[in-house]
Amino acid sequence: MMKIDINKSVLELVEGDITRQDTDAIVNAANTSLLGGGGVDGAIHSAGGPKILEECRKLGGCPTGEARITTGGNLKARYVIHTVGPVYHDGKQHEAELLANAYKNSLILASHHKLRSVAFPSLSTGAYGYPMNEAAIIALKTVVDYVKIHPEIHLVRFVLFGSKAYQTYEKALQELIK
Repeated sequence: MMKIDINKSVLELVEGDITRQDTDAIVNAANTSLLGGGGVDGAIHSAGGPKILEECRKLGGCPTGEARITTGGNLKARYVIHTVGPVYHDGKQHEAELLANAYKNSLILASHHKLRSVAFPSLSTGAYGYPMNEAAIIALKTVVDYVKIHPEIHLVRFVLFGSKAYQTYEKALQELIK
């Protein structure tokens, strides 16, 4: 685990399972329909139960880069923030901006709902093909910039699946704080 303080907030990197986090909210790497999918999305819907899908159906989807919120269902987290990261093509289709927006809009939603702790997966780096090293830099910089001016969020935890993802984020965070 790696942990840094940013003003009154803490940024943590852990290797683990996002569905088991006890933060106020966990972030779902959703698709635009919000009706479930594979990877993180499938795991969250499976662990959280049918209440999440029931609420997602009422939301009418979510454009790339935006975020929506539902109950956490059967999860330890009270809420799930569903955000849609970009599918990576060549890095010239506004992917970096859309990825940063997915993180930022998730945090804005958390602030709006007075949530103090949020756990993120590595958005867009699975089936959407975003290069992990580039995605980690964008994710961490966006979160650090946000919590610097939003002390109401006390904890942002990146829950990374596998040691390779963890090491990539750890290296990116070390570069960022130099």
